[in-house]
Amino acid sequence: MATIEFIQELIKNPERLNNVVDEAKELAFHHGIISRIHETSNSSEVVTYAPFTLFPSLMPKAIFLQALEVQTHYNTLVDKISRDQDFLEEALAGTIQVDDFTAKLFGIYRQVQKKGQTQSIVVGLNRSDYMLDHMEDGTSSLKQVEINTIAAAAFGVSDCLPMVHRHILKSVGLLEESNCVPDRNNTFGMCAVLAKAWELYGRQSAVILFLVGNDDQMSKLNHRMMEEQLWNRNIPVICRTFEDVSRRGSLDNKICFIDGREVAVVYYRYGYMPDNYTEQSWDARLLMERSLAVKCPDIGTHLAGTKKIQQVLAKPGVLERFFPDQPQIVDQIRATFTGLYSLDMGIEGDQTVAMALANPTDFILKPQREGGGNNYYGEDIVQVLQEVKSDKRRAAYILMDRIHPRIDQNILLRRGFPIKLISVCYEIGVYGAYVRHGEEMVLNEVVGHVLRSKSIEHNEAGVTGGISAYDSPLCI
Repeated sequence: MATIEFIQELIKNPERLNNVVDEAKELAFHHGIISRIHETSNSSEVVTYAPFTLFPSLMPKAIFLQALEVQTHYNTLVDKISRDQDFLEEALAGTIQVDDFTAKLFGIYRQVQKKGQTQSIVVGLNRSDYMLDHMEDGTSSLKQVEINTIAAAAFGVSDCLPMVHRHILKSVGLLEESNCVPDRNNTFGMCAVLAKAWELYGRQSAVILFLVGNDDQMSKLNHRMMEEQLWNRNIPVICRTFEDVSRRGSLDNKICFIDGREVAVVYYRYGYMPDNYTEQSWDARLLMERSLAVKCPDIGTHLAGTKKIQQVLAKPGVLERFFPDQPQIVDQIRATFTGLYSLDMGIEGDQTVAMALANPTDFILKPQREGGGNNYYGEDIVQVLQEVKSDKRRAAYILMDRIHPRIDQNILLRRGFPIKLISVCYEIGVYGAYVRHGEEMVLNEVVGHVLRSKSIEHNEAGVTGGISAYDSPLCI
């Protein structure tokens, strides 16, 4: 596999490099790998290619397969956590005292549990994110960064990228390598699960509601690709905001209506950050949670994806609670864990604080937030912990070992950025989907994967945030 060597040689021939770059961009447009631009994010009059790498990134095939194989177990785990009220109560007890956002989510969860869940159909669309922790002996191991249980994104416009990468590899003479880029069709698989939930709901006139945000315009092309997949199955789709639901939504005998249309499934593409909510938004969320509509995710599944739950699961014996007498599954999941530490008040939390302050570059401090750009590194960890180390506010965070990823070289193609070879690392996300009806798991699948690469100069990631670029694994 000579990809790295080839890139290094290619960079020495600017004319040939520019030809390859132009070819890649044109292929991206041809395959619909496009994005709105930030300057006019509300308009589709001007679009550009979505950020992507010129070449796929090397990834050990065994680790790629490991990430896929463990996903159905993560699906099962998330579903079991979402139904275990005692576990959620205990695990989040300290967090909800100091983190208002998590507390409000949990308040809705308690209200729903108190009155009894109205819908026995549960659908989950999750994405488990990993990095490859690079060891001193040259080997790598798969370590989980986080699991996303609400608005799992980064699919859609990137689904066709493997075709672009295979074409480019063939174009430059790397024929053997072109056979090592796996296909993916994440959008089809994700929509098939929503379609199954709609089918189980049993009313052909009912709609799937995409709950979106007014300020979520950069993701709208992905939404449209999903809508098209569902409309091709003759499933009606509408997009509404929290404000729309608040003003024009209602319950009639627990059936959810908006604009006079019955809602079969609520698919949350929004609602994972505190600034996504007003008081009216919280009321709208409660209205939908109390309804007969299938929620993706329901409130318990949303809570199952919090950072605190991730940390608690890493404690000895906790996974066995959910997989009794299934040691092989426990071992598969636990093998993906990195070090995770509690900051709750008490001796354990005090030890974590001391450990982080002594060696802050070895860790990441994580609040209960999604969407990227929320974590703390290095001296920022020291600043935060010095402020909260002696009071209960520290329970709003968890501490995680910093993963030291494999570093490669690649060229990131992004509008307005220079074409140059840089050092990059990547994160692989694996999509899982499931549908449960009562006690029966009707569907539990690995839907696909996504790779995103970034310059090693950045701590955080995110394609829409202008840091990462879509990528493909070159499995060796």
